[in-house]
Amino acid sequence: MKKQNWIRPDTNKLFDAILLLRTRREAQCFFRDLLTENEIAEFANRWKVARMLSKKRSYTVIAQQTGMSSTTIARISKWLSKGMNGYLLLLNRISHTHHESLPSLEDSS
Repeated sequence: MKKQNWIRPDTNKLFDAILLLRTRREAQCFFRDLLTENEIAEFANRWKVARMLSKKRSYTVIAQQTGMSSTTIARISKWLSKGMNGYLLLLNRISHTHHESLPSLEDSS
């Protein structure tokens, strides 16, 4: 397996800290201190794209609803199918525990 250069003691400490978060509010506070509002919005959009791709939405619809470029959507699609399975892990977990529904085609939020 290819060595993951981004996995180092400092990144592991970050992931360990994230695992200590207990509530949505704690996560909101931590990530807002860690990231800019734009970075948080970018991550949220990527997660929305992954959810929409998992529901077989078209790139056109995804681009319209998220404002993401087709290049970014394609990259997320690649990670969804050939990545480290992080997206799939959480998509499966959410579908089994929360029965999350995706936004309707009319929902632009």
